[in-house]
Amino acid sequence: MIRNRRKERRQAYERERRHWLLMRIGLGAVTVLIVAAVGYALFAATQRNQVPNATREFAVEAGHTAETVAYNPLPPVGGEHDPTPQTCGFYASPVRNENAVQSLEHGAIWITYWPGLPSDQVDRLRSLANDELKVLVSPFADLPTPVVVSSWGRQLWLDSAEDDRLGQFVQRFRGAAPEPGAACFGVGTPA
Repeated sequence: MIRNRRKERRQAYERERRHWLLMRIGLGAVTVLIVAAVGYALFAATQRNQVPNATREFAVEAGHTAETVAYNPLPPVGGEHDPTPQTCGFYASPVRNENAVQSLEHGAIWITYWPGLPSDQVDRLRSLANDELKVLVSPFADLPTPVVVSSWGRQLWLDSAEDDRLGQFVQRFRGAAPEPGAACFGVGTPA
């Protein structure tokens, strides 16, 4: 009888010990998962907000004009421009610089590409223009690289539409302009 009680107490103790051990392991696993999720979220937010490597910055002024403007750099990243923005979206033909700059002032991103860019890369740019707000895409002759992405006062030259910095630039600089809340429609009908 005494042996049975000792055996029962020992079994009860072992059950309770296993229970608490499993609780500690479970809580530890949940804690690790929470810390990992928070860490990943912070890392992703930091990556999204980083300035892509090789982004060039320019001091630009704003003003409206009906005249043709001699921009530097090309494609332009700011300066005097038409008071009517270019409607954001994808264009298979070049757009007027002065209207595109007005779109930049409204917080748009302007992605320009070589007219002879391979069709799979053009399709990627078309998808980006269709999937993202305030993105203007058009061909542009005499670019320094196959793809150039511009925002108000900033520009990034890319060798391919597949470069990860393209999306990073769009996320980081869309809306970073003097009139970010203004509309991105005016002249032109996207393709």
